[in-house]
Amino acid sequence: MSSRLYNWLDARLDLKPVQRTLLDEPIPGGASWIYVFGSVTLFLFVLQAATGMFLALYYAPTPDHAYDSVRFIETDIFLGWMVRGLHHWGASAMVVAIGLHMLQTFLYGAYKAPREVMWMVGVCLFLIVMTFAFTGYLLPWDQTAYWATQIGINMVGTVPLIGDIASRVLRGGEILGALTLSRFFAIHVLFLPAILLTGIAVHLFVLRRVGPAGPWTDDRASLGAETFAPRQVYMDAVVIAGVFLVVAALAWSIPLPLTDKANPSDTSFVPVPEWYFLFYYELLKYVHGPLEPLATWVLPLCVILVMLFWPFIDRNPVRNPIRRPVALGSGLLFLLVVFGLLGISIRNLYAVPRADPAVARGRTVYAQLGCVGCHRIHGEGGAVAPDLSTVGDTRPDREWHLKHFRDPQSVSPGSFMPKFPLTDRQLNDLTSYMLSLKRAT
Repeated sequence: MSSRLYNWLDARLDLKPVQRTLLDEPIPGGASWIYVFGSVTLFLFVLQAATGMFLALYYAPTPDHAYDSVRFIETDIFLGWMVRGLHHWGASAMVVAIGLHMLQTFLYGAYKAPREVMWMVGVCLFLIVMTFAFTGYLLPWDQTAYWATQIGINMVGTVPLIGDIASRVLRGGEILGALTLSRFFAIHVLFLPAILLTGIAVHLFVLRRVGPAGPWTDDRASLGAETFAPRQVYMDAVVIAGVFLVVAALAWSIPLPLTDKANPSDTSFVPVPEWYFLFYYELLKYVHGPLEPLATWVLPLCVILVMLFWPFIDRNPVRNPIRRPVALGSGLLFLLVVFGLLGISIRNLYAVPRADPAVARGRTVYAQLGCVGCHRIHGEGGAVAPDLSTVGDTRPDREWHLKHFRDPQSVSPGSFMPKFPLTDRQLNDLTSYMLSLKRAT
């Protein structure tokens, strides 16, 4: 049936030239698992687009409603939390995939003539992906999103001549507010996807004109070429399926809690960026005072320019990395610095205990309801009702607590605890506080 349909369409649309262009491209040296990262990155972009369109159906890009709309997606939309998780972890996976794709290209010397333009377009695509991450970070409109974006825009403001204008354009005025949020939303869902799609088209066009570079050794390349289909397609499909399963497993098993709603007056809040910005976050800790512009824009600009024009900096015509010690050493040094700073930042973050803001809010709800009059926690409170000092150990089931707070009689017949008119957020916060009450270890 499928072959008959294909023949019917081919007779009308002349599909065979398209098939030859997409699937019959010769790969020097044959198919390889090391060539899968480009296809994986493209798949992850499609995943981001699909999940992003679903999220946009319910998201409201205004300071009054953005936070609540994200919480609504998390709690009230069927599998909304899963889609948001796919979008979140898909972004991380996309950063990893495009990074590995560039690393493979660098290692194989596939940026050398005649592929300089393809490398430069790839660097631009990498920068666009990182801009996606930055603009999307503000959209939940919680404390972390607000203050991390504020720091990022302030860094843009340190650039001479254009910094003040650029920061005003990003904010949409003097302060980070409603115009900033709507502007970042428009950039994230309209401008950047259009730019990225154009960049991908140019990247693929250049690839078709110059062809894949293939292996770095002449011996391997002399084995002959192999078409993209079927073996390379199979390898790409296997890795794509594996990546999707990992992303789906992360989305399913790791919740994405929001911090408190953005509060511009709370200047004491210290935001922590996503892991792929942590190395830069750590670097900024070591540069202060007059040297601050060195870290905020001089060094990043230099790194971007070196990456962009690397094909013209590395003039060694040999592609074998062993015979390119300067290029290999430079790349290794760059990775050591980035991952060294990343490791230090992660170590420092885990060294500081981080409290769940829902627990603090739940403690407040507990006090407001006067629960201390009946229940005792760690020796404080009444003794009329059960002691809650270790209820997180004795009752670890979150659903039980939620049901109990909605209707105490339903799980504890004969209980004299009244029904309190609690919102969903208060129910979840109070439950988080109960689950935090455990024996000291």
